[in-house]
Amino acid sequence: MPADDIYRTIVENLHDGIYFVDRERRITYWNPAAERITGYTAAEIVGSSCADNYLVHVDAAGRGLCTGSCPLIASMQDGRPHEAEVYLHHKLGHRLPVWVRTSPVRGPSGGFDGAVEIFTDISTRLVLQEQVENLRRLALVDPLTSLPNRRHLEAQMHARLEELRRNRIGFGLLFLDIDRFKQVNDRFGHDAGDEVLRVVARTLSLSVRPFDVVGRWGGDEFAAIIAHADVQVLVRAAERLRALVEHSRARIPSGEQAMTVSIGATLAGSDDVPESLVRRADALMYGSKAQAGNRVTAG
Repeated sequence: MPADDIYRTIVENLHDGIYFVDRERRITYWNPAAERITGYTAAEIVGSSCADNYLVHVDAAGRGLCTGSCPLIASMQDGRPHEAEVYLHHKLGHRLPVWVRTSPVRGPSGGFDGAVEIFTDISTRLVLQEQVENLRRLALVDPLTSLPNRRHLEAQMHARLEELRRNRIGFGLLFLDIDRFKQVNDRFGHDAGDEVLRVVARTLSLSVRPFDVVGRWGGDEFAAIIAHADVQVLVRAAERLRALVEHSRARIPSGEQAMTVSIGATLAGSDDVPESLVRRADALMYGSKAQAGNRVTAG
């Protein structure tokens, strides 16, 4: 088989779309994968110009490329390959993300006779990336409050305890429980209870330092990991959260609902594990509840 036929067979059986343009940017070749990816047949495209805007390439910001700066033009101008992620216009009307790679085509005289573009449909890859991110969020983020969930908090405690043992960087744990939350659920329904949880979550997350971590432990319980803390720092952080929750209001169908929290506060020790740390903070939190709630108990 002649070499030209071999090359054509290879190009026509590639998974990636390929097209060639001449110096006037007229499309001279359009392979079967390009037909499949774009919906346009070779008969529709070959002989047309990039300026005819069949594919109407745009970047992620929606800026048009076909009538201005584009990778193909850049390759013909500087003689180098270029790559970019762009969005082409499919014949059916939707936008399709593709990864394009362009290279100049040299003629017999050594000058540029045109350029070639290879493009790959990356929509599946982007969907997979989104699915992975969703799975990550589902694994580590509480769907109701959008706070880190128990699994994330436990992982953070493991990491902070290792840091404490290696570098003596201390931290504390706050364990918080919404006072009389069951009464809200029983009296106003679970939608009202969910709104109370969301309001408390937003108040807590917006009231800690950037390097602290606050999350939903489960039910109406929250936990906050307070970094670089001694007793004074920990208690001060706990009192701030308690007071800010007390002055928050959840809007529920019956009106505005006030809330308070009971908090247990404890410093981590080098011999702690997450379970012992949580157990101690939880017991202190119940000590606050035993004294009518809306209180911080440290130990």
